[in-house]
Amino acid sequence: MKTIEYFKLQAKNLYKDFKTQKPYFDPSLGNHLFEYTPKFFDVDALVTDFDIDEGSFTLMNAQHIIAKLVGFKKWTEMLKASMPALELARLLFDNQHKISYEEWVDYFTDIENENNVILDDEYKLDIFKQVFADVDGHDTYVFDYRLVRMEKPSNENQIIKPKKIEEKMKTTVQISALPLVGADRNEFIEVANAKFEDVLDRIEAENPQLTRKLWNAEKYIDEELLTPDMLPIGRDYALSLVDAFLVNYVIGLAVQADEQAAAALK
Repeated sequence: MKTIEYFKLQAKNLYKDFKTQKPYFDPSLGNHLFEYTPKFFDVDALVTDFDIDEGSFTLMNAQHIIAKLVGFKKWTEMLKASMPALELARLLFDNQHKISYEEWVDYFTDIENENNVILDDEYKLDIFKQVFADVDGHDTYVFDYRLVRMEKPSNENQIIKPKKIEEKMKTTVQISALPLVGADRNEFIEVANAKFEDVLDRIEAENPQLTRKLWNAEKYIDEELLTPDMLPIGRDYALSLVDAFLVNYVIGLAVQADEQAAAALK
C-alpha cells in the first residue's frame, strides 16, 4: 500500500471511530457530553490534545489530525511532501509507542545543533530507521493514540515458542559493568569498524579521508556507546546500539573533518 493511501485509511478509521459518537448527560458536570466506542484510536485523548470540535467532525478533519500526528501542519502539506518525508511519517505513525513526533524533533534538532548542520528528509529517514524503527527498547514519554488489541489469541492461532528458545530468552547475557573487556570489547570494536564505513558512505562526507583519520573505534566503544545509567543491558541489544548510535557520532566526525579541511585552506 502506498504511503498516502495508508494515511487515507488511517483517516477513514479515525472518522469511523468518531461516528460511534453518542451523546449523554453528565450530572456531575451539569453538561451534555459525548462518548465513543472506538476501534482504532483513543478518541477522547485526541479530542483533548487536539482541541477537536466534536459537534462537527468530518473526514477532512480526520485527515487533518492524522497529518498533525506525524508532523505536518495540514493534509495538503502531506500530499506535497517528498517520498523520504512520507516514509518517515509512516514510520513515525507506526512507532508511536517508541517515540512521539515531538520527541523526534528534539532528537534530530540536537544533532543539527551539536554539529551545525541541517539534515534533509533522506538523512532524517536513515537516522530514524537505525535508531528507532529497527531497534527495540524505546518507550515514548508522550502518548500512543492508537488502540492496541489485547485479546488473547486462540490456541488455534497461537504461536508456541519451542522450549529451548524460551530457556535461551531467560538466560540472555547481560552487561553489568563498564568498560567492556576481553572478548566482548573485541567484538564490539570489530562491529564498530565494520559499520563505520557503511555509515560514512551513507552520509556522503565531503572529506572522507580526514573523517577516517578521526575515527577511533576503541574510543567510541569505551567512551561513547554505553553509560553506567544504561546498565544492566542485554549484550545483544547493546551490540545493536553500535550501529544505531553510530550515525550521529560519524556526523560529528565529518563536521570536524570539514572544519580541519577549511582551516588548511586558509
